[in-house]
Amino acid sequence: MQPFSTQFTLSRDYLAECFDQSLPYGKSARPNYLFPALLFAAGGGLLFFTEQPKVVGCILIALAALELLHIRFRRAWWLTRQMWGRSADSEVKLTIDVDGIQTQNPFTQTSLLWADVERVIETDLGLILVTKSGAQQYLSKSLFSADLISEIAARNND
Repeated sequence: MQPFSTQFTLSRDYLAECFDQSLPYGKSARPNYLFPALLFAAGGGLLFFTEQPKVVGCILIALAALELLHIRFRRAWWLTRQMWGRSADSEVKLTIDVDGIQTQNPFTQTSLLWADVERVIETDLGLILVTKSGAQQYLSKSLFSADLISEIAARNND
């Protein structure tokens, strides 16, 4: 593999692409509505079927509503947290070579060795590198040539 190097800005658009493309392959791809439903049922049960003070029931119902808001706005909340971070809007230098992938910005420097990559998932707009520990790293296809994308995707078979 020929060494390849490029730079990109860790912008809101890039992070939105990262979230949208990675979500179907993440641990919480489908929202868990069971937890807020149980909170709501427990709160409603305490309100209607016990003589206990109504505060606990109201708190459980409020927590259920908060959890539903969390589910509904998880993309916006994730993007906001990323944009509050120090690395937001910084230039990232990306280097790919025979050893692996290195990223560097003014605040962090990371390295992902090919030996640690368990599989490569190709999405419409990018590549998701899944490590043996289960961590994921997203790379946008817009940064690479078609040949390099093919080489990285071929790592799935190694």
